[in-house]
Amino acid sequence: MEPLEGRVALVTGASGGIGSAIVEALARSGVTVAVVGRRRKPLDRLARRIGATPNAVYQVDLTSDADVRTTARSFLRHFGQLDILVHSNGIYASGTLDRASVRTFDQLWAANVRSPFFLTQLLIPALRDASGQIVFVNSSVGLEARRGVGQFSATQHALHALAESLRQELNPDGIRVLNIYPGRTATHRQRRIFRKEGRPYVPERLLQADEIAAVVVHALSVPRTAEVTDVRIRSLLKP
Repeated sequence: MEPLEGRVALVTGASGGIGSAIVEALARSGVTVAVVGRRRKPLDRLARRIGATPNAVYQVDLTSDADVRTTARSFLRHFGQLDILVHSNGIYASGTLDRASVRTFDQLWAANVRSPFFLTQLLIPALRDASGQIVFVNSSVGLEARRGVGQFSATQHALHALAESLRQELNPDGIRVLNIYPGRTATHRQRRIFRKEGRPYVPERLLQADEIAAVVVHALSVPRTAEVTDVRIRSLLKP
């Protein structure tokens, strides 16, 4: 496997369960990681765990173009390179399409599709310089839509399309693009979803965030003669 030690990564959604697990797994592999998220306290705790400097912590609203530009510029000014970009940010909403709010759909689109699109666009020159790698943490409904989550699923399908196009455009520059599609994962978000569904939440029967992180790090470490493009991962035990 190709060692990741000495690489520099930027991970969005780092204040969430999957994002923070990916950050910690990358740090254990010797990667210098900058963390991006909405909630300052979880970001600061994560930074302390991995030994990151304050300059590596970005509490931002990724639906704000100004915040995205400022984050990209600040990151590049401080680190000077980007080898790995991980998109793990996003929001969730459910509801049948006949009752779904257009405003909610706009919020989902801004957070789940537009923000990773814009941030990637700003960082492509640095990724080209490093022959870097991009990871999109998607969802099982990004491949197979289900009733009650049409709005969210539509954004995940769009994220899938974005990643597929990027791969074709950026592979000639030596940039690899990975899509990962987790099933139900033991996170605070999933706890809320189970509560809304009126179902018992048994996290031990769900996919674990550190299992997803391990798969991501493994895919990033595959020798550069190959590329892992899509990974579907599920819990063996069904909730």
